[in-house]
Amino acid sequence: MTDRAMALAAVTATAGELADCWEAVRDQSPLTQCLTNIVAAPFVANVLLAAGASVAMVDNTHEAEEFAGVAAGVAVNLGTPYDDTVTAMRAAVRGAAKAGTPWVLDPVGAGGLPWRTQVARDLVGLAPPAVVRGNASEILGLTGAGGGRGVDSTDAVEDAVTAARDLATELGTTVAVSGPTDHLTDGQSLLRLAHGHPWMTRVTGMGCALGALMAACTPVAPSPLVGAATATAALTLAAETAAESTAGPGTFAAALLDELSLLAPTDLAARVELR
Repeated sequence: MTDRAMALAAVTATAGELADCWEAVRDQSPLTQCLTNIVAAPFVANVLLAAGASVAMVDNTHEAEEFAGVAAGVAVNLGTPYDDTVTAMRAAVRGAAKAGTPWVLDPVGAGGLPWRTQVARDLVGLAPPAVVRGNASEILGLTGAGGGRGVDSTDAVEDAVTAARDLATELGTTVAVSGPTDHLTDGQSLLRLAHGHPWMTRVTGMGCALGALMAACTPVAPSPLVGAATATAALTLAAETAAESTAGPGTFAAALLDELSLLAPTDLAARVELR
């Protein structure tokens, strides 16, 4: 990690703030609009429901803008973009911007696939997202500094921290770089969370679900950084517990939903390690 990135190392969120945010998700059931990867849509919806949020997969050109105006949060994921869904994504971002609805961008494949890279940049140009969540190569690709192998990352998380900080500063947003240790920055501070389990990389849609969960947590959080960190902590802590009682990725995915639904705010606060 560079000296420049190390300068971000102050932690400005607390376990108590994350627990309060998680409790608010349960209490308020924020309505979360998802324009997401068709391969992952059922899993994404189930993760949000297990967390206690309300979910609406409204991704058509006729309703996306209007619905973004009434949703609590909007998740935009470029996992399987088509011309019509990209049009709906642009409409949803416009609707979110008009209503002041926080939206989360998951720039799947950015940098590795030119068309969707440009789509991601166009969406950001319409209105800055509250959170950008991606793997290291996607964050680097969004800034023009690289790209992965298709949708897979070929860069270490630490290599993207400076790019994430610069992107967060430029857009006035929070950038979450997912990996073995998740790094989240708002341009001023950096949070590291080293929870989770390797089986998370063996379940389709885990990253997509994390982005959507950030869209559910952010509206009820004191800041997008706390919202993104709460979602990250909740999903990765649930994964750790799920892995203890399962034999492989298939049963693990189902158990993760159970553990996410059972994760109490007090348990999250007791277990999470913020660095």
